[in-house]
Amino acid sequence: MPSSPLRVAVVSMSNMNRSMEAHRILSKKGFSVRSFGAGAHMRFPRLSPNQPVVYDFSTSYEKMRKDLSCIDGKYYKTNGVLHILKRNERIKPYPEAFQECRDPFDVIFTCGERAYNRVVADLCARDQETWQPVHVINLDIKDTLEDATLGSLIICELCQGLQQADEVESSVAELLQAAKEKTGRSFLHAVCFY
Repeated sequence: MPSSPLRVAVVSMSNMNRSMEAHRILSKKGFSVRSFGAGAHMRFPRLSPNQPVVYDFSTSYEKMRKDLSCIDGKYYKTNGVLHILKRNERIKPYPEAFQECRDPFDVIFTCGERAYNRVVADLCARDQETWQPVHVINLDIKDTLEDATLGSLIICELCQGLQQADEVESSVAELLQAAKEKTGRSFLHAVCFY
């Protein structure tokens, strides 16, 4: 078993639904977890698809919730956005951009291939200083409340397996294969270095 707690990051494109639900579940299970977005901004749909509402990552979840309530409270309540923002406020004050974080993790879970590609590209573009490995694992999760919860439970089960493993490096492939057989889902996996 690893001598220190597993350091986990979860990354979606906007640090709104999927990564935050995983953050919530992993925190409840006692994991050292942070969540991030891999995109440049937070984007919310509007009734007119050509005019999304856009926020910087430094904007608090509370401010977004209040703004969107004023813009069209009924619409954002019906599509679940206000509920998601309220949940997020209880977890942390504002979304964070992965590309701005320099903290090391043992494993980074991404919630979609676009986020996975950005995380791997970002890590590979950095100067390697400690050569500490980090496993980047992608699980495609649809951006719905139900799928975010289901995907988060799969991520949590993988984290529990990694935390209990004698050697993380040699256990990842075996755990991913077992998860694939159990869930029918495929995973992408890369090892990067800090």
